[in-house]
Amino acid sequence: MTASATTETLPAKGLPRIGVMSAIGLLLVALVLVWLGVNLAKEPAAFASVFLDGLTLGLVYGLIALGYSLVYGILELINFAHGDIFMLGSWISFTIMARRFHLGDTNSVGKLIPALLVTMLAAMLFCALLNTATERVAYRPLSGAPRLAPLITAIGMSFIFQNVGLNRLGPAPVSVPNVLSHNAVFTIGGHEYRWYQLIVGLTTLPVLAGLMYLVQRTRQGKAMRATAQDQDAAAMMGINVNRTISFTFFIAGSLAGAAGLLYALYTTNIQYDQGFTLGLIAFTAAVLGGIGNLPGAVLGAVLIGMIQQFNEGLSWHSPGSDWTQSIVFSILILILVFRPEGLLGERTPEGA
Repeated sequence: MTASATTETLPAKGLPRIGVMSAIGLLLVALVLVWLGVNLAKEPAAFASVFLDGLTLGLVYGLIALGYSLVYGILELINFAHGDIFMLGSWISFTIMARRFHLGDTNSVGKLIPALLVTMLAAMLFCALLNTATERVAYRPLSGAPRLAPLITAIGMSFIFQNVGLNRLGPAPVSVPNVLSHNAVFTIGGHEYRWYQLIVGLTTLPVLAGLMYLVQRTRQGKAMRATAQDQDAAAMMGINVNRTISFTFFIAGSLAGAAGLLYALYTTNIQYDQGFTLGLIAFTAAVLGGIGNLPGAVLGAVLIGMIQQFNEGLSWHSPGSDWTQSIVFSILILILVFRPEGLLGERTPEGA
């Protein structure tokens, strides 16, 4: 081999080349950062207020997104019924708060805290059992079928639960009592951050921390991670795969129930089709962070919550609420095009 031939085979040194698609992606990110920077410079107080609102909303989305990631991590199944189970969690929470405890706009702390704790436990248990039953009846019999079969089944279950919500809640939005205080915790340049927002955010964080401990530190969490890596190998090691899958659906459903209560308290407004829309937003958050990656799901949800609030709350050249869903799902498409593994996910041989 000659010296010239050797020189030709060596890679050229210097700056790495950036492809056209990568350049487009970097340009889009730069434009968004410039837009945020200008809004921050023009109205720093309003920007900080919107930032906190987006953080709170994103934490609620995070509970739903974690359910998607848990199930996908085990079965590689996108459980589209998860969003509608979250909606039913809001319905059962409203039913218990309004009709069992008769909570209203004025409640003593001694009555409010126990009532909300019982409501959350009831909503989590209801959604956990419903999600587990869905896995046992609809998904487990299709364990050996092509991937399209359980996916279509998940869509069918979503429509079934949505019609149950329509029957229970009716076609019109339902108002939820303002049981949490709307007084200001602090004020930033005339913009108030209220107690109900802080309480919702602080309630979400322990739930997320408990889930991370369960998955990373407990025996059952190890079984879940082993089943996610290789079900056949996990079974050979003595792990009950079917029980582990059912447990995963149980935990994912309980997260949907907790999110249902927190969303009802945060928005004070629920409706039968909220699960479809918010479920897709949470799924987008899970893909953004890295589907199957729990910290990534929370990160993606917080980012989506902030993007939504920035779009609807900032004044300088913001598209407005009419464009929120278009922007969120455009992000889903862009992530699948530019980085399909998500922000914290790992690229697999299939490119997922």
